[in-house]
Amino acid sequence: MKQYIDPFIQVCTTVFKDMLNCTAIPDRAYFTGKETFLNWDISGIIALTGEVRGMVAISMKYPTASKITGILLKTSETISSPDMVDAVGELVNIITGNVKKKLEDMFRISISLPKVVYGKAHSIVIPDERTRMLCIPFSIFDTETICLSINISET
Repeated sequence: MKQYIDPFIQVCTTVFKDMLNCTAIPDRAYFTGKETFLNWDISGIIALTGEVRGMVAISMKYPTASKITGILLKTSETISSPDMVDAVGELVNIITGNVKKKLEDMFRISISLPKVVYGKAHSIVIPDERTRMLCIPFSIFDTETICLSINISET
């Protein structure tokens, strides 16, 4: 399991440092059940297929998504919902794409286009009943939290 998780942590910390000029500090990871009810406002989700299958999601509150979007767009103006959707989708796409590169020595992996779900306390349902979701919380911007959720299994 560690060989799957470490690349996600490494890539997430690097992407936040390089793209957002902030430190992402991973906290203790935990497992959730098949249907995960989240205390988040917006999530970017990408499916994994090929020699592994599963999904990757990054979830956060609206103020965090707004701050990230402002940094990416280099603006301090009010951020619109469509801009936040685009930014969160692009963020999960960049993280997953970079992890895919790191895992290419072990597996052939394809990733889907990102999907973004938003709304208070939305849920993410894992279609595979044999696996669970691993959630890795990260502290960013000193006071805010995001969650990188991973569900991955070999086919």
